[in-house]
Amino acid sequence: MAKIRPLGDRVLVEPVDEKEVTKGGIIIPDSAKEKPMEGKVIALGKKVDDDGKEIAFDVKVGDKVLLPKYGGTEIKIDDVSYQLVREDDLLGVLV
Repeated sequence: MAKIRPLGDRVLVEPVDEKEVTKGGIIIPDSAKEKPMEGKVIALGKKVDDDGKEIAFDVKVGDKVLLPKYGGTEIKIDDVSYQLVREDDLLGVLV
């Protein structure tokens, strides 16, 4: 578990590494890999409306989500990379 609690409507996501071998058996070197587009929700902030009432997130801890290619802030905690993004920037939930 990460040692951080996101603030506001932010979501802490651990990117899922892409497979290093394609279906055809071709090995992809690290330099040719794209930034991960999938991740697992690790922690949620706390959304509130204008009256101070808490609003539920559309995602929950443990959900697999689609991340924007260039969005969010990349952080590293205990040699583990995470991405901190606003819930509105998430592209979808994988079911």
